[in-house]
Amino acid sequence: MDLTFAGADGIIILSVFAVVMLLIGYLSGRGDKNLHQSLSGYYLAGRNLGFIALFFTLYATQYSGNTIVGYAPAAYRTGFSWLQSISFMTIIIGIYLLFAPRLYVIAKRKNFVTPTDWIQHRFNSKAVTLLSIFLMLWGLGNYLLEQLVAIGQAVSGMTGGTVPYQIAVLVFIFVMLAYEWMGGMKAVAFTDVMQGLILMVGIIVFLIGGLYLVGGNFGDVTRYINEMEPVKTAVPAMDVSINWFSMLVLVGLGASIYPHAVQRIYSAQSEKTLKKSFSRMAWMPPITTGLVFVIGIIGIMLYPGLDKGGSETIVGLMANDIAAINPFFYWIMIIFFGGIVAAIVSTADSVLLSFSSMLSNDVYGKFINPGASEHKKVMVGKIGGIIAVFLLLWIAWNPPGTLYEIFVLKFELLVQVFPAFVLGLYWKRLDKRSVFWGMLIGAVLAGFLTFTGHKTVYGIHGGVIGLTLNFLICVAGSLLVPVSKKSMVIEDEPMSLDVKA
Repeated sequence: MDLTFAGADGIIILSVFAVVMLLIGYLSGRGDKNLHQSLSGYYLAGRNLGFIALFFTLYATQYSGNTIVGYAPAAYRTGFSWLQSISFMTIIIGIYLLFAPRLYVIAKRKNFVTPTDWIQHRFNSKAVTLLSIFLMLWGLGNYLLEQLVAIGQAVSGMTGGTVPYQIAVLVFIFVMLAYEWMGGMKAVAFTDVMQGLILMVGIIVFLIGGLYLVGGNFGDVTRYINEMEPVKTAVPAMDVSINWFSMLVLVGLGASIYPHAVQRIYSAQSEKTLKKSFSRMAWMPPITTGLVFVIGIIGIMLYPGLDKGGSETIVGLMANDIAAINPFFYWIMIIFFGGIVAAIVSTADSVLLSFSSMLSNDVYGKFINPGASEHKKVMVGKIGGIIAVFLLLWIAWNPPGTLYEIFVLKFELLVQVFPAFVLGLYWKRLDKRSVFWGMLIGAVLAGFLTFTGHKTVYGIHGGVIGLTLNFLICVAGSLLVPVSKKSMVIEDEPMSLDVKA
């Protein structure tokens, strides 16, 4: 994403964003005595996020600067079949609505802090809880790694290489740790509002600039691609369609149970606020991912013949050309790419916050020192999060594969928690023994396929194959094995906290 036009101006804009994020962190924590004394205060913003903050923090959870940096190159390489990116972002919202309102009601009554609080409450099983903790931490660790890689690439590219990759990662990790330490979830949510607005406006201006470069007629782009690279406009082959459906399942189910996404459900001010935020989120896939898809397609005409590595630079190439149009586009591009960096950092802080909450509440609080005070748990989570970040840094120095490949990797194991998490909300008979073995066998199979190079089998992702077996074991085991009433710990929770419901 090298931006040869940016240089010193890029450093200035990035410095401004860094200062603003630190200021948000300071103001978020100032005068709030409860923030650092309680788990819900630090990790859930006191369960008091209003509509605007909740909407943008959900938006930042689902979309990152990586949406632009990673998805446009994928559209360039794949062609029109990358329309799937819009559909799998849309299906995530549908899955949220399947379980989020009911989970919110139970979490509100039981004061849940982390996703596995629900798992423990539902199944009352150390084995199921520990396995779900491991799989969720795996997903978070991979996602955090992805963001660390993206931070370094984005800052280094935006400054024209003036700021080296490693220095970029270290500086913005320090900024992220500082404002998150000061303000917790409140700081994360308010920085999400800032980056979300810049990201939305910037994508639209970026697309306008891209269309200008190709003469303002998208029809010319499609005709060019159809003539020069017809495979990218052709009806997808059967294996591509199967892979598309597999991706819908993998991402739709996996992303909906991101631990940091689930904690945003817990953080809502009310059930009405939660539903209103999700209803607005339903419009975001075409507005965000859809426009990024078009940007990638335009790149096929502007920069033909790029190999896989070259395609990863397409956003930077286009930004350089757009910035050269006139001074307005020049400054918009600099601010936009500063916003991309802020968006990546903002996504990383959400992941880190959730990671540290699980270390403090789930690992330390449930199994190491159950009698610890909430203040001590918060401190353990803060310090544990810092250690985890620096353990991941040595991987980030030599990032494995493209950002998209890292993106897919994390879902293969995380998605195995879905049957326990969501099926457990509605099916009382779901047995903890079947859940444990289904989750374990599904994860082992998915991990084996992924790490032995069989990421897909006939177009189906290893994680989906493992999930299918997981579901079968859960359902068949629960139906075949007698279940005592004592093991059915889920109670008849009301479906809504709203008065009119």
